Amino acid sequence: HVQLVESGGGWVQAGGSLTLSCAASRDFDNMAWFRQAPGKEREGVAYINNARFRKYSDSVLGRFVINKDNAKNTLYLTMNNLKLEDTAMYYCAADRRGGGSALRDDYNFWGQGTQVTVS
Repeated sequence: HVQLVESGGGWVQAGGSLTLSCAASRDFDNMAWFRQAPGKEREGVAYINNARFRKYSDSVLGRFVINKDNAKNTLYLTMNNLKLEDTAMYYCAADRRGGGSALRDDYNFWGQGTQVTVS
């Protein structure tokens, strides 16, 4: 039974920082963070694989950093210089289904999400 459990969300002032974690029940070669704001579609934010290839959306490039600790089966997202528009539910995803963009929401496993609110 695969589990992805996010944590670390909360309230933060604009310009502040927050680090999200996603604990997985096993190792995955590729994982990603997505987010969804009220009334908007789910958006891919950051991707990483075990080769340490990373991909970011234009909206977070230069501000967010994705990392993966294989020994702990944990994915991280460090978010710096947070903006009001970063407010969303953030989801961890694992195991891409196929080709196409790594930030396309085509993953086999998803967490329940953790809320980030920037004010």
